[in-house]
Amino acid sequence: MGVMRLFSSLISIIKGCSRLNSYRSRNYQRDVPKGHLAVYVGEKEKRRFVIPISYLEQPLFQTLLRQSEEEFRFDHPMGGLTFSCQEDAFFQLTTLLRSL
Repeated sequence: MGVMRLFSSLISIIKGCSRLNSYRSRNYQRDVPKGHLAVYVGEKEKRRFVIPISYLEQPLFQTLLRQSEEEFRFDHPMGGLTFSCQEDAFFQLTTLLRSL
């Protein structure tokens, strides 16, 4: 998948999340600071994490996004980006990205 198509997909997902966020309560909006987004991680039970949008630019995170796109397309049942991976693997990835 080309970089432009990946970014186009990401923009569509983020716009969809923004529309969903407009329907959420004020409490939900307060716990997602500007420059961040909520994602859901887990193989069976999904846990919500708030991550910096800057992660979307990182090649390792883009790999995870491509896998998510293959699995979920644009149907993210939790209302945000959904990743079907182990939480431990997600923690390792975000720890690595924080150190960059």
